[in-house]
Amino acid sequence: MVGAVLTQNTAWTNVERAIANLRRARALNARAILAAHPRRLASWLKPSGYFNVKAKRLRAFCRWYRAQGGLKPLQALPTAELRAALLAVPGVGPETADDILLYAFARPVFVIDAYTRRVFHRLGLIDSDEGYETLRALFERSVRKNVARYNEYHALIVRHGKEICRTRPICQACGLVNYCPSANVR
Repeated sequence: MVGAVLTQNTAWTNVERAIANLRRARALNARAILAAHPRRLASWLKPSGYFNVKAKRLRAFCRWYRAQGGLKPLQALPTAELRAALLAVPGVGPETADDILLYAFARPVFVIDAYTRRVFHRLGLIDSDEGYETLRALFERSVRKNVARYNEYHALIVRHGKEICRTRPICQACGLVNYCPSANVR
């Protein structure tokens, strides 16, 4: 859950460094995060970028998490109720909430991120301006609800977006090049 908050607007490798800092400081839990001085917490989060903002958001998330009684009571909530509660936490938007639902709570909720938008827009399957909820509903209608499937599908999209369908795509290395109207292959 910490990673979901820290990954906002940064690469996962930077989040891993920030999590390693928290782990070294023995502060990778809600109690320790809340007990840490805000400047100390921000210094641990520095590799993740926007560290002062993320420190505030992470503290808000941890206060909410503790106020809910921790993991067990939250696990008992129906998905829609848990999602609404997550979205009410300052700094938690739809992508972060869905990331937490899929990866931390093993709920069949598809995460829409920048990689998903880029890959599927280039393939001509989505427009560039659809809202988050519209895209999430589209994916959840199109791909049978299953946590393991959503995990793997999302991971494959992220990998493809990082390695092949990058900001500057490597179209000649893409297995989808024959189906991609955006392909730039000579």
